[in-house]
Amino acid sequence: MPQIEMSAPLPVLDGTGRPVNFGWARSSLFVYNASLFRGLTQRILASDRYIVFSPTHLIILEILDGGYLGYAGISIVSLKDKKRSTQIFQTLIPLGSLGLPDSGEGGSVKFQCKKRANIEFIPMAAGIRLIKVDVPKFGHHSYMRGALVLSPPAHAESLVTNMPWRAEKNAFVLSHRSPWYIAEGVMQFGTAELIFTKGNAWGILDWNRGSRPRSDVRYWASACGMSGIRQVGFSVGYGSADGSAGTENAFFVDGRLHKLDQVTFHISPANWLDPWRFTGNDNRLEMTFDPHQERVERHRFAFHSMNRRQICGAFSGKVILDDGKELEFRNITGIAERRKTRF
Repeated sequence: MPQIEMSAPLPVLDGTGRPVNFGWARSSLFVYNASLFRGLTQRILASDRYIVFSPTHLIILEILDGGYLGYAGISIVSLKDKKRSTQIFQTLIPLGSLGLPDSGEGGSVKFQCKKRANIEFIPMAAGIRLIKVDVPKFGHHSYMRGALVLSPPAHAESLVTNMPWRAEKNAFVLSHRSPWYIAEGVMQFGTAELIFTKGNAWGILDWNRGSRPRSDVRYWASACGMSGIRQVGFSVGYGSADGSAGTENAFFVDGRLHKLDQVTFHISPANWLDPWRFTGNDNRLEMTFDPHQERVERHRFAFHSMNRRQICGAFSGKVILDDGKELEFRNITGIAERRKTRF
């Protein structure tokens, strides 16, 4: 089945609350309204995640509403000495109360946990994103506090996909990925200053909405950096959802999208820190991944669980762009992960 690119706005849910209009787009053409969903509200999933990194540190910030279980999480990974620290703030049975917006291009998100945490994701003019963090007690450090500004390149495009599940007619996932932000700002982490400077620091948006199935396994990888004078990035993945109308795979050059078909992850079952390979079924992508370190994340409440195995590292390879030209890239920073959920 050929991939279907959308060129005009279309609803994600029809008049009966069933998911429709599967495919992909270069911007937020899929119009989503969570209140139209007619299934179990406990199965509605919403998450906003940013991955921001410099030559020395990688920060993952996420706010998630998983129906029965919600949380805000911050992870700081040192790319020099392989140290990492994570702080999770859980909230039980949020059921939409976290106020995550229905569009990947608009709507502020603010997570407050009494006096323990204040995390904000704020969209601004011209596609700029502002991230503000104030955590008075972060792990063994005294606090984490600061702000990051993420700016898009000119005329940037995103990969937006709407995919169903093969066996569950009410389950779907709407994703919005933008692996091309230019990051600036400072995070105070205890006595250390984590400095992100323009041209030397990057950011990735991973935005997801939908109704989850009873179980799911999903692989995803993304990175951003420079190849000579050109900014490059990618988002590739696959899982239990049906991506035949529009896969989660694309490469970006200076913010412009080059669509890929299927991409396969080749992972050593004996050791996930061995080098990985990524290949495309249309012979347009050949990529290796040199893992740096691994972090494991587990969340559980009653019969809902989420386990995520996440690897930080560097990607190298070559890709055939939409115009037929070949682009090589080396050692751009990013993450690869496997996430397993059960409802």
